[in-house]
Amino acid sequence: MQLERREYIAELFRGRYGSEPQLWARAPGRVDLMGSHTDYNLGYVLTLPISRDTWMAVKKNGTRNVRLHAANLNEDDSFSLDAIEKTSTKKWSNYARGVATVLQSEGLQTDGFDAVIQSTVPLESGLSSSAALECVTAVVFRELGGWNMAAKAMAALCQRAENEFVGVNCGILDQYSSCLGQEECALLLDCRDLSTRAVRTAGGIAVVICNTMSPRRLSGSEYDLRRADCERGAAILGVSSLREVTAEVLAARRNELPEQVAKRCEFIVAESARADSLATALEAGNREAVARLCAESFAGARDLYEISSPSMVAMHKAMQEAPGVIGSRQAGAGFGGCMVAFVDAQSTDDFRDAVDKTYFNATGLRPEVYPVRAATGAAIFEP
Repeated sequence: MQLERREYIAELFRGRYGSEPQLWARAPGRVDLMGSHTDYNLGYVLTLPISRDTWMAVKKNGTRNVRLHAANLNEDDSFSLDAIEKTSTKKWSNYARGVATVLQSEGLQTDGFDAVIQSTVPLESGLSSSAALECVTAVVFRELGGWNMAAKAMAALCQRAENEFVGVNCGILDQYSSCLGQEECALLLDCRDLSTRAVRTAGGIAVVICNTMSPRRLSGSEYDLRRADCERGAAILGVSSLREVTAEVLAARRNELPEQVAKRCEFIVAESARADSLATALEAGNREAVARLCAESFAGARDLYEISSPSMVAMHKAMQEAPGVIGSRQAGAGFGGCMVAFVDAQSTDDFRDAVDKTYFNATGLRPEVYPVRAATGAAIFEP
């Protein structure tokens, strides 16, 4: 499969640029196993960089121009490194443009190149296709420019590209996951100090992505409203972020908060604690705890943070009724997109078939259901 993918991309490259790629880079998507919206509140997230990834085949072109072909969209775009502007027509290109802009602001060399981009990370689904594109672009600029940068610093610059250039006020989770993935491990990320603990799941538990095929768009106003509510709650409670608030303190001072703000804060404080608890439960193979934590997270996302949607409710019901399920919950920012399930590893086929049938019958949408494994972070590689 990897060789077939390589040849498909190489053939596209030859057709557009008349030569062979000089180098290959890749960056994974990610799924949050626990920790919805906790990153910008500086809490904990249990994240899994996944085996769905974005590839970029590249050749330095000796100019100051970057030429890109997005294979998934069958679209081309180009821009000059000497006059980078945001585009409204090929919005996917803004992630590469933003990375170039931020790297240049740091005084780092950027060279023009030709590239074909192809991804197995579904678009607008909550699996961080945008971060994967940002991180793979940064790796390419680093390789062609001959400079070095630690993965953690690169993740921070890619986050800046999305915040400052693209205009999405996201936290560090997506870019950190894509840059610092480790094989066979989830990462328990402390978003306050950007430290991580590698988490190895006990045997017999598979992670399965369930795509509702109902796209979500992170740049929408609902995301910004949730973040504003959290910031307002932190300000009223006299702290710099909700990471500093315990469940006990929140319960004691809840009446000081407007009801909507209180609900948002309640979810975040509990969700951050659940990320740490789920890491322990997965390492121990404690399936009862996994089921309970997932159920609490989904209920909180639906009732307190209000990031659910009809398609997500239908998918959650389908997952919970499927054979082999241990626990299931939302993934990403919510409002549609993908969800995640923990499934007995011997039952993944039966689980997939049941979810497909039940969800289709309920919604008329044909879902995508597939297991994923942990993947390494963004890097140059030889496919």
